[in-house]
Amino acid sequence: MDQGNQLFALALGLVPPWVVDEVRFTLEEKRLDLHVNLLKGSRFPCPVCGQDCPVYDTQEKVWCHLDFFQHAAYLDARVPLVRCPEHGVHLVSAPWAQEGSGFTLLFEALVMAMVREMPVFTVSRLVRETDQRLWRVLDHYVAKARKAVGMSDVHSVGVDETSGRRGHDYITLFVDLEAKRLLFATPGKDAKTFEQFSEDLQAHGGSAKAITEVSMDLSPAFQKGAAEHLPNAQVTFDRFHLLKLVNEAVDAVRKGEVLSQPDLKKSRWLRLKNLGKLSAKQSARLQEILKNQNLKTAQAYPLRLTFQEIFTVRNRHQDTTLLTAWVENAKDSGLPPMVKVVYILMNHWDGVLRWFESQDTRRILEGFNSPIPSAKAKARARGNSTHNNFINMTYLILGKLDLRIPT
Repeated sequence: MDQGNQLFALALGLVPPWVVDEVRFTLEEKRLDLHVNLLKGSRFPCPVCGQDCPVYDTQEKVWCHLDFFQHAAYLDARVPLVRCPEHGVHLVSAPWAQEGSGFTLLFEALVMAMVREMPVFTVSRLVRETDQRLWRVLDHYVAKARKAVGMSDVHSVGVDETSGRRGHDYITLFVDLEAKRLLFATPGKDAKTFEQFSEDLQAHGGSAKAITEVSMDLSPAFQKGAAEHLPNAQVTFDRFHLLKLVNEAVDAVRKGEVLSQPDLKKSRWLRLKNLGKLSAKQSARLQEILKNQNLKTAQAYPLRLTFQEIFTVRNRHQDTTLLTAWVENAKDSGLPPMVKVVYILMNHWDGVLRWFESQDTRRILEGFNSPIPSAKAKARARGNSTHNNFINMTYLILGKLDLRIPT
Protein backbone atom coordinates (compact mmCIF):
# COMPACT_ATOMS: atom_id res chain seq x y z
CA MET A 1 0.00 0.00 0.00
CA ASP A 2 1.17 3.52 -0.84
CA GLN A 3 2.51 5.25 2.29
CA GLY A 4 0.18 8.24 1.84
CA ASN A 5 -2.83 5.95 1.46
CA GLN A 6 -1.78 4.03 4.54
CA LEU A 7 -1.55 7.26 6.52
CA PHE A 8 -5.12 8.20 5.57
CA ALA A 9 -6.32 4.68 6.43
CA LEU A 10 -4.78 5.04 9.90
CA ALA A 11 -6.32 8.49 10.33
CA LEU A 12 -9.74 7.08 9.42
CA GLY A 13 -9.31 4.16 11.82
CA LEU A 14 -9.68 1.58 9.05
CA VAL A 15 -8.51 -1.97 9.59
CA PRO A 16 -8.27 -4.81 7.07
CA PRO A 17 -10.07 -5.83 4.96
CA TRP A 18 -10.78 -2.10 4.46
CA VAL A 19 -7.98 -0.10 2.83
CA VAL A 20 -7.52 3.31 1.22
CA ASP A 21 -6.34 2.62 -2.32
CA GLU A 22 -6.65 6.09 -3.86
CA VAL A 23 -6.55 9.73 -2.77
CA ARG A 24 -7.79 12.40 -5.17
CA PHE A 25 -7.70 16.15 -4.64
CA THR A 26 -9.58 18.45 -7.04
CA LEU A 27 -8.22 21.97 -6.74
CA GLU A 28 -11.03 23.61 -8.71
CA GLU A 29 -13.68 22.12 -6.40
CA LYS A 30 -11.43 22.25 -3.31
CA ARG A 31 -12.44 18.67 -2.65
CA LEU A 32 -10.59 15.65 -1.27
CA ASP A 33 -11.86 12.15 -2.11
CA LEU A 34 -10.57 9.11 -0.22
CA HIS A 35 -11.41 5.87 -2.00
CA VAL A 36 -11.89 2.86 0.27
CA ASN A 37 -11.60 -0.63 -1.19
CA LEU A 38 -11.57 -4.25 -0.04
CA LEU A 39 -8.67 -6.66 0.10
CA LYS A 40 -8.97 -9.47 -2.41
CA GLY A 41 -10.67 -12.56 -0.99
CA SER A 42 -12.32 -10.67 1.86
CA ARG A 43 -15.23 -12.26 3.69
CA PHE A 44 -17.89 -10.53 5.79
CA PRO A 45 -20.51 -11.75 8.26
CA CYS A 46 -24.08 -12.05 7.05
CA PRO A 47 -26.06 -9.09 8.50
CA VAL A 48 -28.84 -11.52 9.48
CA CYS A 49 -27.11 -14.52 11.04
CA GLY A 50 -23.45 -13.48 11.35
CA GLN A 51 -22.09 -16.37 9.27
CA ASP A 52 -18.91 -15.52 7.31
CA CYS A 53 -19.77 -15.19 3.63
CA PRO A 54 -17.87 -14.41 0.43
CA VAL A 55 -18.36 -11.12 -1.39
CA TYR A 56 -20.95 -11.48 -4.12
CA ASP A 57 -20.76 -7.95 -5.54
CA THR A 58 -20.09 -4.34 -4.48
CA GLN A 59 -21.88 -1.00 -4.61
CA GLU A 60 -20.16 2.37 -4.88
CA LYS A 61 -21.30 4.77 -2.13
CA VAL A 62 -20.18 8.25 -1.01
CA TRP A 63 -20.23 9.85 2.47
CA CYS A 64 -19.48 13.42 3.49
CA HIS A 65 -16.61 13.45 5.99
CA LEU A 66 -14.92 16.08 8.17
CA ASP A 67 -13.13 18.81 6.26
CA PHE A 68 -9.47 18.26 5.40
CA PHE A 69 -8.03 21.61 6.49
CA GLN A 70 -10.38 24.05 4.69
CA HIS A 71 -11.36 21.59 1.96
CA ALA A 72 -14.44 19.36 1.72
CA ALA A 73 -13.61 15.69 2.21
CA TYR A 74 -15.54 12.61 1.09
CA LEU A 75 -15.24 8.87 1.53
CA ASP A 76 -15.94 6.87 -1.64
CA ALA A 77 -16.15 3.15 -1.01
CA ARG A 78 -16.93 -0.17 -2.61
CA VAL A 79 -19.42 -1.58 -0.12
CA PRO A 80 -19.73 -5.38 -0.38
CA LEU A 81 -22.83 -7.44 -0.87
CA VAL A 82 -22.52 -10.93 0.60
CA ARG A 83 -24.41 -14.06 -0.40
CA CYS A 84 -25.52 -16.10 2.57
CA PRO A 85 -26.57 -19.71 1.82
CA GLU A 86 -29.50 -19.29 4.20
CA HIS A 87 -30.54 -15.64 3.88
CA GLY A 88 -29.52 -14.66 0.36
CA VAL A 89 -27.80 -11.44 -0.74
CA HIS A 90 -27.39 -8.58 1.74
CA LEU A 91 -25.48 -5.28 1.76
CA VAL A 92 -22.85 -5.04 4.51
CA SER A 93 -22.93 -1.96 6.75
CA ALA A 94 -19.93 0.36 6.50
CA PRO A 95 -18.27 0.70 9.92
CA TRP A 96 -17.76 4.47 9.53
CA ALA A 97 -21.43 5.44 8.98
CA GLN A 98 -24.91 4.59 10.17
CA GLU A 99 -27.06 2.71 7.68
CA GLY A 100 -28.81 4.98 5.19
CA SER A 101 -26.80 8.08 6.12
CA GLY A 102 -24.83 10.17 3.66
CA PHE A 103 -22.47 11.32 6.44
CA THR A 104 -19.69 9.58 8.32
CA LEU A 105 -20.14 9.05 12.05
CA LEU A 106 -17.44 11.63 12.83
CA PHE A 107 -19.17 14.21 10.64
CA GLU A 108 -22.42 13.57 12.49
CA ALA A 109 -20.63 13.87 15.82
CA LEU A 110 -19.38 17.31 14.81
CA VAL A 111 -22.88 18.36 13.74
CA MET A 112 -24.43 17.20 17.01
CA ALA A 113 -21.84 19.13 19.01
CA MET A 114 -22.46 22.29 16.97
CA VAL A 115 -26.28 22.24 17.08
CA ARG A 116 -26.15 22.36 20.88
CA GLU A 117 -24.54 25.80 20.59
CA MET A 118 -26.09 27.44 17.53
CA PRO A 119 -29.14 27.29 15.24
CA VAL A 120 -29.29 24.34 12.87
CA PHE A 121 -29.54 26.63 9.87
CA THR A 122 -26.29 28.34 10.89
CA VAL A 123 -24.58 24.97 11.24
CA SER A 124 -25.87 23.94 7.82
CA ARG A 125 -24.11 26.90 6.20
CA LEU A 126 -20.87 26.16 8.04
CA VAL A 127 -20.79 22.52 6.93
CA ARG A 128 -22.25 23.23 3.47
CA GLU A 129 -25.27 20.97 3.85
CA THR A 130 -29.02 21.61 3.88
CA ASP A 131 -30.65 22.15 7.25
CA GLN A 132 -33.23 19.46 6.40
CA ARG A 133 -30.47 16.84 6.22
CA LEU A 134 -29.02 17.99 9.52
CA TRP A 135 -32.43 17.81 11.20
CA ARG A 136 -32.62 14.16 10.11
CA VAL A 137 -29.27 13.52 11.82
CA LEU A 138 -30.48 15.17 15.02
CA ASP A 139 -33.78 13.28 14.86
CA HIS A 140 -31.92 9.95 14.54
CA TYR A 141 -29.65 10.47 17.55
CA VAL A 142 -32.33 11.95 19.81
CA ALA A 143 -34.81 9.15 19.02
CA LYS A 144 -32.14 6.49 19.54
CA ALA A 145 -31.02 8.02 22.85
CA ARG A 146 -34.58 8.36 24.13
CA LYS A 147 -35.24 4.65 23.53
CA ALA A 148 -32.49 3.86 26.02
CA VAL A 149 -33.82 6.23 28.71
CA GLY A 150 -35.02 4.52 31.89
CA MET A 151 -37.83 6.06 33.94
CA SER A 152 -38.36 3.41 36.62
CA ASP A 153 -37.13 5.78 39.35
CA VAL A 154 -39.37 8.73 38.42
CA HIS A 155 -41.63 9.78 41.32
CA SER A 156 -41.85 13.58 41.14
CA VAL A 157 -42.69 15.50 37.95
CA GLY A 158 -43.22 19.09 36.93
CA VAL A 159 -45.52 20.04 34.06
CA ASP A 160 -45.41 23.25 32.08
CA GLU A 161 -46.41 24.47 28.65
CA THR A 162 -44.51 26.71 26.28
CA SER A 163 -45.42 28.16 22.90
CA GLY A 164 -43.86 26.15 20.09
CA ARG A 165 -44.42 28.90 17.52
CA ARG A 166 -46.18 32.24 17.35
CA GLY A 167 -49.83 32.17 18.22
CA HIS A 168 -51.70 29.66 20.31
CA ASP A 169 -49.47 26.72 19.46
CA TYR A 170 -48.17 24.94 22.53
CA ILE A 171 -45.80 22.22 23.64
CA THR A 172 -46.25 20.56 27.05
CA LEU A 173 -43.10 19.53 28.92
CA PHE A 174 -42.89 16.86 31.64
CA VAL A 175 -39.80 17.22 33.84
CA ASP A 176 -38.22 14.83 36.35
CA LEU A 177 -37.83 17.18 39.31
CA GLU A 178 -35.43 14.88 41.15
CA ALA A 179 -33.06 14.13 38.26
CA LYS A 180 -33.55 17.63 36.76
CA ARG A 181 -34.11 16.37 33.22
CA LEU A 182 -36.79 16.62 30.56
CA LEU A 183 -38.73 13.35 30.37
CA PHE A 184 -41.33 13.97 27.70
CA ALA A 185 -42.52 16.71 25.36
CA THR A 186 -45.63 16.68 23.21
CA PRO A 187 -47.74 19.15 21.19
CA GLY A 188 -50.81 20.61 22.91
CA LYS A 189 -51.69 21.63 26.46
CA ASP A 190 -54.83 19.62 27.18
CA ALA A 191 -55.58 16.67 29.46
CA LYS A 192 -54.57 14.23 26.72
CA THR A 193 -50.93 15.25 27.15
CA PHE A 194 -51.01 13.48 30.54
CA GLU A 195 -52.31 10.31 28.89
CA GLN A 196 -49.47 10.47 26.36
CA PHE A 197 -46.94 11.04 29.14
CA SER A 198 -48.31 8.06 31.08
CA GLU A 199 -47.91 5.83 28.03
CA ASP A 200 -44.38 7.08 27.36
CA LEU A 201 -43.49 6.60 31.03
CA GLN A 202 -44.63 2.99 30.91
CA ALA A 203 -42.72 2.39 27.66
CA HIS A 204 -39.53 3.44 29.48
CA GLY A 205 -40.03 1.22 32.52
CA GLY A 206 -41.84 3.76 34.68
CA SER A 207 -45.33 3.76 36.16
CA ALA A 208 -47.95 6.49 36.43
CA LYS A 209 -48.99 5.02 39.78
CA ALA A 210 -45.45 5.58 41.10
CA ILE A 211 -45.76 9.36 40.62
CA THR A 212 -46.43 10.85 44.05
CA GLU A 213 -45.78 14.54 43.31
CA VAL A 214 -46.80 16.73 40.39
CA SER A 215 -46.13 20.47 40.13
CA MET A 216 -48.03 22.51 37.56
CA ASP A 217 -50.10 25.61 36.91
CA LEU A 218 -53.82 26.08 37.59
CA SER A 219 -54.92 24.95 34.14
CA PRO A 220 -58.23 23.03 34.41
CA ALA A 221 -57.01 20.72 31.63
CA PHE A 222 -53.83 19.92 33.57
CA GLN A 223 -55.82 19.29 36.74
CA LYS A 224 -58.13 16.94 34.87
CA GLY A 225 -55.21 15.14 33.23
CA ALA A 226 -53.35 14.70 36.52
CA ALA A 227 -56.45 13.38 38.29
CA GLU A 228 -57.15 10.84 35.55
CA HIS A 229 -53.64 9.64 34.69
CA LEU A 230 -51.51 10.28 37.81
CA PRO A 231 -53.91 8.92 40.43
CA ASN A 232 -51.45 8.82 43.36
CA ALA A 233 -49.87 12.24 42.82
CA GLN A 234 -50.35 15.14 45.19
CA VAL A 235 -50.67 18.40 43.27
CA THR A 236 -48.58 21.50 43.92
CA PHE A 237 -49.41 24.77 42.17
CA ASP A 238 -46.02 26.39 41.69
CA ARG A 239 -45.32 29.98 42.68
CA PHE A 240 -44.25 31.07 39.19
CA HIS A 241 -47.80 30.70 37.89
CA LEU A 242 -49.41 31.98 41.08
CA LEU A 243 -47.35 35.18 40.89
CA LYS A 244 -48.28 35.45 37.23
CA LEU A 245 -51.95 35.55 38.25
CA VAL A 246 -51.27 38.37 40.70
CA ASN A 247 -49.21 40.29 38.11
CA GLU A 248 -52.06 40.01 35.61
CA ALA A 249 -54.50 41.28 38.24
CA VAL A 250 -52.32 44.32 38.97
CA ASP A 251 -52.08 45.07 35.26
CA ALA A 252 -55.86 44.71 34.91
CA VAL A 253 -56.27 47.35 37.65
CA ARG A 254 -53.83 49.63 35.80
CA LYS A 255 -55.69 49.21 32.50
CA GLY A 256 -58.94 50.12 34.22
CA GLU A 257 -57.71 53.59 35.16
CA VAL A 258 -55.01 54.35 32.60
CA LEU A 259 -57.33 56.50 30.48
CA SER A 260 -58.14 58.80 33.40
CA GLN A 261 -54.60 58.73 34.84
CA PRO A 262 -52.02 59.68 32.15
CA ASP A 263 -49.12 59.01 34.56
CA LEU A 264 -49.84 55.29 34.30
CA LYS A 265 -49.14 55.14 30.57
CA LYS A 266 -46.08 53.09 29.60
CA SER A 267 -45.62 51.96 33.20
CA ARG A 268 -46.73 48.35 32.87
CA TRP A 269 -43.22 46.85 33.03
CA LEU A 270 -42.33 48.87 36.10
CA ARG A 271 -44.77 46.77 38.12
CA LEU A 272 -43.88 43.45 36.54
CA LYS A 273 -40.13 43.66 37.15
CA ASN A 274 -38.64 42.94 40.56
CA LEU A 275 -37.60 46.07 42.47
CA GLY A 276 -33.93 45.04 42.45
CA LYS A 277 -33.90 44.98 38.64
CA LEU A 278 -35.25 48.50 38.14
CA SER A 279 -32.89 51.28 37.10
CA ALA A 280 -32.63 54.38 39.29
CA LYS A 281 -34.82 56.30 36.85
CA GLN A 282 -37.44 53.54 36.73
CA SER A 283 -37.47 53.17 40.50
CA ALA A 284 -37.97 56.93 40.96
CA ARG A 285 -40.90 56.95 38.55
CA LEU A 286 -42.51 53.95 40.26
CA GLN A 287 -42.21 55.58 43.67
CA GLU A 288 -43.82 58.74 42.29
CA ILE A 289 -46.80 56.71 41.06
CA LEU A 290 -47.16 54.84 44.35
CA LYS A 291 -47.29 58.11 46.33
CA ASN A 292 -50.63 58.88 44.73
CA GLN A 293 -52.95 57.07 47.16
CA ASN A 294 -55.94 57.93 44.96
CA LEU A 295 -54.68 55.47 42.37
CA LYS A 296 -56.15 51.98 42.55
CA THR A 297 -52.91 50.75 40.99
CA ALA A 298 -51.02 52.17 44.00
CA GLN A 299 -53.22 49.95 46.21
CA ALA A 300 -52.79 46.83 44.06
CA TYR A 301 -49.02 46.97 43.61
CA PRO A 302 -48.07 46.55 47.32
CA LEU A 303 -50.27 43.44 47.38
CA ARG A 304 -48.17 42.07 44.56
CA LEU A 305 -44.92 42.76 46.47
CA THR A 306 -46.26 41.19 49.66
CA PHE A 307 -47.48 38.11 47.80
CA GLN A 308 -44.03 37.59 46.27
CA GLU A 309 -42.34 38.08 49.64
CA ILE A 310 -44.49 35.42 51.31
CA PHE A 311 -42.99 32.79 49.01
CA THR A 312 -39.49 33.50 50.30
CA VAL A 313 -40.34 32.47 53.90
CA ARG A 314 -39.19 29.00 54.99
CA ASN A 315 -41.51 28.41 57.97
CA ARG A 316 -44.62 26.59 56.74
CA HIS A 317 -46.83 27.66 59.65
CA GLN A 318 -45.79 31.27 59.19
CA ASP A 319 -46.29 30.96 55.41
CA THR A 320 -49.85 29.77 55.91
CA THR A 321 -50.59 32.59 58.37
CA LEU A 322 -49.13 35.24 56.07
CA LEU A 323 -50.93 33.92 53.00
CA THR A 324 -54.25 33.81 54.87
CA ALA A 325 -53.72 37.43 55.95
CA TRP A 326 -52.85 38.38 52.34
CA VAL A 327 -56.07 36.80 51.11
CA GLU A 328 -58.11 38.88 53.57
CA ASN A 329 -56.28 42.09 52.61
CA ALA A 330 -56.73 41.45 48.91
CA LYS A 331 -60.42 40.72 49.44
CA ASP A 332 -60.85 43.89 51.50
CA SER A 333 -59.15 45.98 48.78
CA GLY A 334 -62.39 45.89 46.78
CA LEU A 335 -60.37 45.70 43.55
CA PRO A 336 -62.26 43.22 41.32
CA PRO A 337 -59.15 41.72 39.62
CA MET A 338 -57.49 41.12 43.01
CA VAL A 339 -60.68 39.68 44.49
CA LYS A 340 -60.88 37.30 41.53
CA VAL A 341 -57.36 36.04 42.33
CA VAL A 342 -58.41 35.51 45.96
CA TYR A 343 -61.23 33.18 44.94
CA ILE A 344 -58.97 31.29 42.55
CA LEU A 345 -56.48 30.71 45.38
CA MET A 346 -59.19 29.68 47.82
CA ASN A 347 -60.60 27.16 45.32
CA HIS A 348 -57.15 25.59 45.00
CA TRP A 349 -56.00 26.15 48.59
CA ASP A 350 -54.45 22.72 49.30
CA GLY A 351 -52.33 22.80 46.13
CA VAL A 352 -51.25 26.38 46.84
CA LEU A 353 -50.17 25.60 50.41
CA ARG A 354 -48.37 22.45 49.30
CA TRP A 355 -45.78 24.64 47.56
CA PHE A 356 -44.34 25.52 50.97
CA GLU A 357 -43.60 21.85 51.69
CA SER A 358 -41.57 21.32 48.52
CA GLN A 359 -40.42 24.77 47.46
CA ASP A 360 -36.79 23.82 46.78
CA THR A 361 -37.85 21.20 44.26
CA ARG A 362 -40.33 23.55 42.59
CA ARG A 363 -37.56 26.02 41.73
CA ILE A 364 -36.21 23.37 39.36
CA LEU A 365 -39.32 23.65 37.20
CA GLU A 366 -38.99 27.43 37.08
CA GLY A 367 -35.33 27.04 36.07
CA PHE A 368 -36.33 24.97 33.06
CA ASN A 369 -37.96 28.03 31.52
CA SER A 370 -34.59 29.71 30.93
CA PRO A 371 -33.19 27.41 28.19
CA ILE A 372 -36.51 27.18 26.32
CA PRO A 373 -36.01 30.41 24.27
CA SER A 374 -32.61 29.03 23.24
CA ALA A 375 -34.23 25.81 22.05
CA LYS A 376 -36.78 27.82 20.06
CA ALA A 377 -34.06 29.93 18.45
CA LYS A 378 -32.03 26.86 17.48
CA ALA A 379 -35.11 25.17 16.02
CA ARG A 380 -36.29 28.24 14.09
CA ALA A 381 -34.95 28.52 10.54
CA ARG A 382 -36.60 29.42 7.26
CA GLY A 383 -39.98 28.02 8.26
CA ASN A 384 -38.52 24.79 9.68
CA SER A 385 -39.71 25.42 13.25
CA THR A 386 -41.91 22.33 13.32
CA HIS A 387 -43.16 20.68 16.47
CA ASN A 388 -40.77 17.80 15.91
CA ASN A 389 -37.75 20.07 15.47
CA PHE A 390 -38.52 22.10 18.57
CA ILE A 391 -39.18 19.00 20.67
CA ASN A 392 -35.95 17.36 19.52
CA MET A 393 -34.02 20.49 20.43
CA THR A 394 -35.56 20.59 23.92
CA TYR A 395 -34.60 16.95 24.42
CA LEU A 396 -31.07 17.72 23.27
CA ILE A 397 -30.69 20.70 25.62
CA LEU A 398 -32.71 19.55 28.65
CA GLY A 399 -33.01 15.77 28.38
CA LYS A 400 -29.55 14.76 29.64
CA LEU A 401 -29.49 12.14 26.88
CA ASP A 402 -26.61 9.74 26.35
CA LEU A 403 -26.25 10.23 22.61
CA ARG A 404 -23.32 7.78 22.32
CA ILE A 405 -21.72 9.85 19.58
CA PRO A 406 -18.27 8.75 18.37
CA THR A 407 -15.33 10.99 19.19
